[in-house]
Amino acid sequence: MLSEPSCVQTGEIPASVQAFCTDPTAYAADAQHEEQFVHAMRDITAWHIERSPWYAQFAKRHAIVPEQLRSLDDIIAMPAVHANFFKAHEIRSIPLSQVFAHLTSSGTTGQKSQMFFDEFTLTNARTMVERCLHARGFPSSTPAHYLVNGYEPYEGFKVGTSNTSQYLMSHAPVDQQFWTLRHIGGGRHEFDPFGTIQSLENWAQGDTPVRIIGFPAFLYFTLERMQQMGRPSLRLPPESWVVFGGGWKGHADKAIGREELLARIGHQLGIAPSHIIETFGSVEHSVPYIGCARQRLHQPTWSRVVVRDVRSLEPVPDGTPGFLSFISPYITSAPAHSIIMGDLAVRHPAGSCDCHAQCSPWFEVLGRAGVSANRSCAAAAAQLLQGEAPAT
Repeated sequence: MLSEPSCVQTGEIPASVQAFCTDPTAYAADAQHEEQFVHAMRDITAWHIERSPWYAQFAKRHAIVPEQLRSLDDIIAMPAVHANFFKAHEIRSIPLSQVFAHLTSSGTTGQKSQMFFDEFTLTNARTMVERCLHARGFPSSTPAHYLVNGYEPYEGFKVGTSNTSQYLMSHAPVDQQFWTLRHIGGGRHEFDPFGTIQSLENWAQGDTPVRIIGFPAFLYFTLERMQQMGRPSLRLPPESWVVFGGGWKGHADKAIGREELLARIGHQLGIAPSHIIETFGSVEHSVPYIGCARQRLHQPTWSRVVVRDVRSLEPVPDGTPGFLSFISPYITSAPAHSIIMGDLAVRHPAGSCDCHAQCSPWFEVLGRAGVSANRSCAAAAAQLLQGEAPAT
């Protein structure tokens, strides 16, 4: 039986990890921080080997020796942990006494990732989000109404997407809020399209900006319902925003193209593409990937995005589809510093986007690989659009 991780203090966290993860630059060329990145990854790998009994065995089995991680190529070649592993195992590099937050990846009755965060990891991940959103001009001191396309939280609810939505609501003071997936008791939620439309129509009559955050599927189905009911197009107040998170997983058959969705938002809500932000993230990897004004998901300073061959898991050239993989020393609470996602993606090189983050490579998600019983929050949410109510 694996032993409990030992108690550690923030001061013991390697200086290289603290320095790299607190760099204030949201987007920088890989070469600018490559030496610091390699140093931090070497140290965080040693950290998890020392403090996580499971990862110590994993490293031994795969011949991972921190002292031999001398270059970026060495870091990329290091065997990664698949995100699905965390759906079947609770793995920590910290004792329970240092768990600052415990979040799950799914609101379904299927497998759920159980991720534990210490204060260092969670605080720095949120600071990274703030810096990336600041680069997009999202934070504001002006109060806003929030339409949250996500699960309405209740005491004891731990789904990561709702936690993320609540955090996004801290970037402008909350005036009024409406959660489209209403908690109806007993751990169950129901989609409320009529309350959603009524909220938007009420808010369109005032001057307070509106911020629409969460699953894009629910916004799309709201727009569809408005059209079916013959509701006129709205003009939400200036400085209104849309922030997508959670994807279309589980409802891909009804997903529409990005350009069509942007056009619908502009026509029916009066929000321009420059005020629409696509995001990508997961409870297993909390480094933010924030879309630029062209809706491209850019790699921030604190991570490296790799796309791997679906068979060999070797890195593939830019423009080639494969498994999406993230590498970052940001997490001290669990050995998820090099992770392979269940998503297929294509990576594009730095300089191929003419936005403010052009020094950074970007990627596009092609969809979830394979067919399995593992369902995300978005998959469970999609069931609600079909009249089902999965337990949470």
